[in-house]
Amino acid sequence: MTCLGNIIWLIFGGFFASLGYIFGGLAMMLTIIGIPFGIQSIKIGVANLSPFGKEVVATENAGFLLSIIFNVIWILLFGWGIALVHLVSGVILAITIIGLPFAKQHFKLIPLALAPFGRQLV
Repeated sequence: MTCLGNIIWLIFGGFFASLGYIFGGLAMMLTIIGIPFGIQSIKIGVANLSPFGKEVVATENAGFLLSIIFNVIWILLFGWGIALVHLVSGVILAITIIGLPFAKQHFKLIPLALAPFGRQLV
């Protein structure tokens, strides 16, 4: 069932959303300061390719001071907008019964989009 969900996800927007994350990450990597943020954006883009059957977990470096500082910067610059898009998309999809599994995936991606340093989708 997860394979079918991922295929439908890719056909109806997941592929283009992933491309947006990946190209945005590559653009961020043009400066040295943006490299860690670009890596996280690409990580979200790859995770967005197949969210069904996966969950967001904290990594061993989630509590490090540098991860916390980078998450604060990410939230202020990018994270709140990305999380808001996932929230709105999830609410719109949750209105219909057919869209509930896809809404669940958007809601699952919100913590990763809000604070990606120290988190991953496995």
